[in-house]
Amino acid sequence: MKNPLVLFLGLAVVLGLTACSAPAEEPMTDMNTVIVDVEEEMMNDTDMEEEADMEEEAMTKDIVGTAIDTPALSTLVAAVQAADLVETLQSEGPFTVFAPTNDAFAAIQDTVDTLLLPENQADLQGVLTYHVVAGAVNAADLTDGMEVETVQGGTLTVNITDGVVQINGATVVIADVNTSNGVVHVIDTVLVP
Repeated sequence: MKNPLVLFLGLAVVLGLTACSAPAEEPMTDMNTVIVDVEEEMMNDTDMEEEADMEEEAMTKDIVGTAIDTPALSTLVAAVQAADLVETLQSEGPFTVFAPTNDAFAAIQDTVDTLLLPENQADLQGVLTYHVVAGAVNAADLTDGMEVETVQGGTLTVNITDGVVQINGATVVIADVNTSNGVVHVIDTVLVP
């Protein structure tokens, strides 16, 4: 929403400067430019406020809500639902989730199709909980060679080379997506226990 006072003051400044410096016969072509500049600055401020609101909103969503709102994680969401882990990942936590992208799941599509069958729910739960660590672990907390225990009971090894973080060979493509009950790191490979 444009602030009329700012526009009025911008217009007054332009008119005052133009009256003092421009000959009467010259057209006032710069007035529109200044008004547009003032409007763009106001829009940039609005964009920054909206971005801050979006970040704050993400912090109010839990891990599952954040994944649902992320199109690249729709396969993970379907797997979490099929494994009956939604309530667990919506609980207080905190949890750290290494979340494989849709492309990561597509790379092992036959295995995914098998795991999504109702009779394989326990196996699917094992694979998914292998991607979850108790506690909120941000990227800054990870060190090269570090081992973290998963909720499934296995161990993940962290490797950091030239600033690139890998978890058991899977590259972290988006780090530190903070949620109301933990943190999500998006990875490019499905981790297999």
